[in-house]
Amino acid sequence: MKKLLLAALLLGFTTINAQEIAKSGKDYKLKNVITVDGRQGIAADKDFYYVSSSTALFKYDKTGKLITKNEKPFIYFKKEVNHFGDIDVYNGEVYTGVEFFESGNVRNIQIAVYDAKTLDYKYSIDFGQIEQPEVCGIAIDKQNDIAWMADWTQGNYIYKYDLKNKKYIGKIHLQPSPQWQQGIFYNNGKVLITADDGDADLNEPDNIYIADVNTSDDQTRTNVSLFRSIPEFKKEGEIEGITIDPTNNDLLILNNRGSIIKMGMPSGFYPGYDKEIHEVYIFERIK
Repeated sequence: MKKLLLAALLLGFTTINAQEIAKSGKDYKLKNVITVDGRQGIAADKDFYYVSSSTALFKYDKTGKLITKNEKPFIYFKKEVNHFGDIDVYNGEVYTGVEFFESGNVRNIQIAVYDAKTLDYKYSIDFGQIEQPEVCGIAIDKQNDIAWMADWTQGNYIYKYDLKNKKYIGKIHLQPSPQWQQGIFYNNGKVLITADDGDADLNEPDNIYIADVNTSDDQTRTNVSLFRSIPEFKKEGEIEGITIDPTNNDLLILNNRGSIIKMGMPSGFYPGYDKEIHEVYIFERIK
């Protein structure tokens, strides 16, 4: 171990714990912005970024070059689905929350898993009747095989699922509840939740919130606090997925700009736009 540390120091490296959330949202500074094809979710592993649109999956290298995509991800489902939210990647698999979504009306919520190398569909987990009204994002507790899923329509709770035993565990009350939740990321007992609670018409920035969670059945509620606003977006629009790069602790946030959104659905464009633009904002950790 001493030899490895010495070699790292000689090469000018610093040691960073994989996917560690900074103590404060102020500990991140914008480093880069890359344009992508997807408008929903972002995940990262050692070598690649994974992006979801509502109906497709994309894989990029870390310069923003497209590696592969799956534009027909729903063809093997028994129940009708048409929508991805935010995503996560774990142990060579891309985890997604899927549903049939139409103007806020939702059915057939389940977890679908894709091969991280090819983005091909592998399997899905259908929990049947559950309390969750909608799924806007999924985050994996990689130590305990727990999936945390957030909800855009109501946002009062986050929901947890046992991936090993394929069963719904329960929910945790968010107090106060962020409005219009979009993305979720889990690390070491904490969740980051993005919320599209800024008003693009008034140039109000969207926000990231943080809360403590655990796998205990005794936890029924958690206090939520503001982690960081994102005034760095080129134009206020829709904040979406969130993750942390395990190789360098960069904070990655997906944002959409240009479209007017009503009830979660694009409805025309703002002046100066003839299409929606999707960008991953990469923030480096400075502390």
